[in-house]
This record gives sequence, structure tokens and C-alpha cells, in this order.
Amino acid sequence: MNPSIFRKSLLVCCFALFLAFSGAGLQPAEAKTTVKVGYIGPLTGGNSSIGLGARNAAELAIMERNKNPGGEYAFELVSLDDECKPNIGVQSATKMAADKSIFGAVTHYCSAVALGTVDVYHRFGLPVIIYGAVHPDITYAHNYPEVLRIIGTLINQNQVASKFMLSQGYKRFAVIHDTTDYGKSHKEFFTKYITEGGAKVLAEFGVTADQQDFTVELTKIKSLNPEVIWFAGLYPQGVRIRAQMEKLGINAQFQGVSGLKSDAFITGIGPELAEGCLSFLEGSPLEKLPKGEEFMKAYTARDFKNAPDAMAPFSYVAMSQIMDAVEKVGPDRKKIAQTLRAIKGEDTLIGKVSYDDHGQNSEPYVSKYVVQDGKWLVWEDSEYASGKRNLKK
Repeated sequence: MNPSIFRKSLLVCCFALFLAFSGAGLQPAEAKTTVKVGYIGPLTGGNSSIGLGARNAAELAIMERNKNPGGEYAFELVSLDDECKPNIGVQSATKMAADKSIFGAVTHYCSAVALGTVDVYHRFGLPVIIYGAVHPDITYAHNYPEVLRIIGTLINQNQVASKFMLSQGYKRFAVIHDTTDYGKSHKEFFTKYITEGGAKVLAEFGVTADQQDFTVELTKIKSLNPEVIWFAGLYPQGVRIRAQMEKLGINAQFQGVSGLKSDAFITGIGPELAEGCLSFLEGSPLEKLPKGEEFMKAYTARDFKNAPDAMAPFSYVAMSQIMDAVEKVGPDRKKIAQTLRAIKGEDTLIGKVSYDDHGQNSEPYVSKYVVQDGKWLVWEDSEYASGKRNLKK
């Protein structure tokens, strides 16, 4: 064969092979479609340690999902601050819900904020999963199809808390609650259950959410000599109340609702004053769950500036469920809400999740916690449960 003809034939064959392999997928993969998802919580202010940990957990879920080579979508997080204030929360919810490029959101630690924003999400049709607010009316007052809640309600929490305190032999309670719907509803259910169990409420005091000085209330409480001071509010107030109890020489057991369960409560008053304080929180303890250690390793590896704190696992699962829904039905708000409502018996980081016909997780578990040596421990794992240490009587 003529050498020049051979060289031309070889070049033609090589070019043909190049085209064939290019068409077979050697060219760069097509870019994924970007879908925005949202987070709203207290990123500043006294409750920011909870909000920032939950925001980080939502971001972690997105980071892990975007590393997955499969799937049609890449997710982008939009975060807004609600400061744990209803007026700010409504502004943030309106801004996020009105943005049609956002197709779902994980929202709210504070019940007063969540109660004020559910109408907004319904009006704009934005699917949201509430990760931390526990007032029953958030899901049960309206039954908006766009609004779900992954955490349990304060009804479940106070049933467990009252039964536990009665089992410890406590009969004389003084009650302090903040005057938000959150604090008042906690008070309603807890006092109902403990009085039905034979205990007495010696006094009730409603206090504003930003109150600093509790001398008047605590002085009256001291004269009544209660066995327990029960507090329904958030941990910044809990720090002030516990510190002022010590200053006034009140030697009663201090018990709080889920809003007290924060590492910031311990650091705020120090391990000595925090020792033996009680709190009750929806959800199984993270360290008891099969995927708990894996989550903590992944969170720590990201070197977030804030600890995960109590609500991070709920936020992580909620964001994962929203992304799952997008992957299943595409970026369509109505279809995403319908898909989320259909979740039944899903195994997750926080245990099984099933949403009822009001969008409420119907499989909540409530854990008991006590501070021991500067850490919140599950009651059953503490020296208090074994009798090596004693609660105040």
C-alpha cells in the first residue's frame, strides 16, 4: 500500500474512534440542576447555640448529599435568622416563602415563632419541617398540608416528666413559666399531670421571656419550701433562675423542660450549680442510636464553630427528608409536601419517623436527662439512677 494512503487511513480510523468514545461518555458529565432549600432558626441572640448547631446539621446533610455522584440535583442552602422572636420570624418566613427558587425548608426552634409563621408557609405553599418547636397547635390547630413537625409535642414530654418526678417521690412543686404560648402550654400540661398524680402546686409565676431579676418570685417560693422548682422556658432564663436560687439559698431540685437542655446552660452557670438539674427532651439519645456515632464523627470532621447541641439531629433528618422528596418528585412545592406527608416508619438518625394526617411525627420518644460532672447524661446512664448520687429533696 502507498505509505501516504496508509497514513491517511490511520488518521481517519483514529478520528472515528475518538468520536465514538466521546459519544460513549468520555466527555464531561452534565451539570446537576441546583435546587435551593432553606433553614430558619435563632442564629443570633440568647438561643443561638441551638440555632447554629441545627443550621450546621442541615448544612452537613446538604454537603453529604452533594458529594454523592448519583442524583439529578445539587442542593444549595439559604439560611435566615429568626432570633427566636415572632415578628422577626414572620419577616424571615415571608422572605423565604416568597422566593420561588426555594422548594422546602427546615424551620424554627422556638414555639412562639413557629406559631406565628405557619400561616405564611401555607399562604405561599412552601413545604417546611419544624425541627424544634413543640407547641401542639403548630401542627394540630390548622392542619396545613405544607407544615410538618419531626419532633414530638410538649404533651408527650410532660406526660413523661410528670410521671418521672412522681416516681422520685416529689409532691411539692413551685412553678415558673415564661408567658409565651410555649411556657403557658407547658405549665398547663405539667401541672395537670402532677396534680392528677397527687402532687401539689404551691405557687405559679408567669415571667416575661426577657426577665432578668427573679428575686421577688424566688423569695416567695423560698417561704413555701417546695421540693422542686419547675421551670418552663428557654435556657438563658434557666441560667439566671438557677444562679439566683443559689444566691437566695434555695435548696430545691431544679427541673426544666426541653428548652433547658443545652450545653450553654451548663457553661452559663458552671458545672457545680448545674449538677443534678433535670430536663426532658423529645427523641432518643443520639449516643443510643445506631447512626449517632457516625453523625457525630461527620459533624466534628467539618470543624463547625458551634457544637451540634440538642436539635441538630432533628434538623439533619428533616433536611435529608426534604432532599429525598426533591429527588423523588422534582422541584415542585406541592408534590414535595405530599411526598413528605406520606413518610411512614422511615428509619432515620433519630429513630423511626411517621407523619400522621396533621403532619406530626407520631413516633416520638422522650428522654430524661440529668447534669453530672458538667455534662448532660441520659438518666439511665447516670450515677443518680444507680443511687450513687442523690437528687435534692
